[in-house]
Formats: sequence, structure tokens, C-alpha cells
Amino acid sequence: MSRIRIGIVMDPIETINPKKDSTLAFMVEAQSRGWQIAYMTMGDLYLNSGRAEGLMRHVKVFHDPDHWFELEGEEYCPLSTLDVILMRKDPPFDIEFIISTYILERAELEGVTVINSPRSLRDVNEKVFTAWFPQCCPPGLFTRSKDAIKKFIDVHHKIVIKPTGKMGGRSVFVIAKDDPNTNVIIEEVTQYGTCYVQAQAYIPEIVKGGDKRILLIDGVPVDHGIARIPSGGDHRGNLAAGAQASGFDLTARDRWICDQIGPVLRERGLFFVGIDIIGDYMTEINVTSPTGIREIDKIFHIDISSLFFDALTALLQSKRK
Repeated sequence: MSRIRIGIVMDPIETINPKKDSTLAFMVEAQSRGWQIAYMTMGDLYLNSGRAEGLMRHVKVFHDPDHWFELEGEEYCPLSTLDVILMRKDPPFDIEFIISTYILERAELEGVTVINSPRSLRDVNEKVFTAWFPQCCPPGLFTRSKDAIKKFIDVHHKIVIKPTGKMGGRSVFVIAKDDPNTNVIIEEVTQYGTCYVQAQAYIPEIVKGGDKRILLIDGVPVDHGIARIPSGGDHRGNLAAGAQASGFDLTARDRWICDQIGPVLRERGLFFVGIDIIGDYMTEINVTSPTGIREIDKIFHIDISSLFFDALTALLQSKRK
């Protein structure tokens, strides 16, 4: 195979945490394989008379917390000059993100492999899509109605409520029955009934077992994951919110959940996905920019980026044939 050109759409590279960033791990692996890397932010993408184009910055990357990248020039090019594009822009999932997926879909129509599928990035909300797999999930509710949420609390006594478009544990609340703050929390998260939210029955296993992150590559789970244990005084199993990571091997229940969702992910072009599991239940399906690679690699001495690029290489070879 001739030298592969890969585009990476991500947050500004100077703003990432090089010790933890999964996208940087992907870039280093691509570079080690001799692939040419074109780094772009969302603002570098545009349509020119219907053709998808971008400002591409050529970059060298390093596993060095003090010096993790060097820019080596830039050029305006059609996105069709790339073999593959990884869309790794973090949420918020807003109208600007949606517009960028239309640009990437034009590139896809022009022959570029885009990971994950732009259409599926639009269609698959990371929280709402759990409703497609009720057999895998705790009792849940998607609504803008305060009354519906309060009835849900009456049934389940303790719930988790969170917005559908944020990440990293932002604006996630636990509400118990008769909590005097119930009304104000619901009003805040739903923005007074104008925004849909996800409510789920509270799963007590979060306290000791944590919020487990499992990564799937082309529908197949990595054998190991990380459990994010909430810090004292906090209910959120998010590393960004101070949770501590510990490793685990997938259980039979974990693998059953992956078997349920894997074929659907593959069918929708969701090549790299991170799911969250608490106890026996899946709570989220992360498709925009799943993380956890560096933590799992460190604990288990494996190389998930290598597994990812082995699978991606096979995908590109099959498309060329």
C-alpha cells in the first residue's frame, strides 16, 4: 500500500493534555507507521462550491509532555486528497459540530473514509442512543417535562439526571425522593422545560465498582477497560471530575452487552466507540471522541492505538480491493 494520508480533526493541539489525550496517541501511532498526518481544527473545514476542503497543517508528534508537536507547514487542499479522516472533536454537540459533519459527509462522498461516519455522528446522540438497546440499560427517561421527571423519581426513588449534549460529568445530578432541591435541579438541567435531558434509575454499584469504560474497535471490544471510581464526596465517575481509574477485565455481562450493540455500531459506520457501564447496565454510548486509551494501556501494558490502526489498515485495504 502506498503512503497513507490521514487527516485528524480535533481541538487545538496546543490545548490538549499530552499525558492523557487519546487523539495524540493515535497520531503518534500513525506517524510510527509512516502515515502522513494532516492536523485540522473544526474551523479549518469548509465547502467550496460543494467540494469539501480544508486548511491542513503538517505536524510531527511526540510522547513528550513538554514538547508534543511541531508544525511543519500548511496548505489548503481538497479533503479528497486524504485517504482517511478521524473526527476527534470533543463535544459540545451543537449546531457547529453538526455543520462540520455535513462537510465531512461531502468528503466521504468524494471517496474519503471518515471515522466515525459523519451521518452517524449526527444520528447517534451519546445518551439518547441507549434507548435503542433497552435490554442493556437501566430504566430511563428522555424528556423536557418536570412532571414526568418527578413521576420517574416517585417510581425509582433515586435517579441520575443529565443533559444530552455535554461530557466529562458536567451538569450531572443525583436526585433522591423528597430532595428539597428537586425542582430547582430539574429547572436548571432542562432550562425551564426547553431542553431534553436523560434521567436514569440510580445504580448503587457506582460507589464501589465505578463507571466502567469499554472501548470497541469495529464493533469488537478491547479485552480490558478502566473503572472510574468517584472521589469522596462526588457521585460522578468521570476522570475529568476527579474520579480515580482502576483496570478490569471484561465480564460475561460486559461481553453480552458488546455483542448486543457491536453489529449495530458496525452497520452504522461507528468504528471507534466507548461505552459506559455501571454494574450490569450500559448508561452511555460515546461516539464523538472516546477516550481512555492511555489509562488502559498504562495499566495493562497493551497498545490500543496499534489495535486500532491494524483494524483501520484492514478496512482501507478492503475498500481499495
